Amino acid sequence: MPKTVSEYERKQEYVRVVELPKIEVFENKYFDREYTVKIEYPEFSTLCPKTEMPDYATIEIVYSPKKYLVELKSLKLYFVAFRNIGFFHEHFTNRIFDDFISAVKPNWAKIEVRVNNRGGILTSIGREYLNDEAEKKKR
Repeated sequence: MPKTVSEYERKQEYVRVVELPKIEVFENKYFDREYTVKIEYPEFSTLCPKTEMPDYATIEIVYSPKKYLVELKSLKLYFVAFRNIGFFHEHFTNRIFDDFISAVKPNWAKIEVRVNNRGGILTSIGREYLNDEAEKKKR
């Protein structure tokens, strides 16, 4: 029996490679201190790849900076770039987190995305990161 191909198949081929604005960073002058930064962005939107209707979400990123801090205007422009691209919730969460970690290189970080209710379903996606140095301290 042949495999049934979902109508979603092939709608997300680009999620890892689509070009987005660069997340900029600046030097952390207090790199010798352990502290946390919490960023909330309650105005995130992207398009549903199936219906092309907008999905809205709140993105929360908490991180412990090491050498760099995120430049907030560039992060906002990065988030806004998703508005006209179709992404599944899980995919945009992972893409945002991967790009954030790559740019900021924190000691540790976590992301929580809360997608607004649409169709009676609330979705939350979370992920955490711990760099190798922080992992060794933990042990």
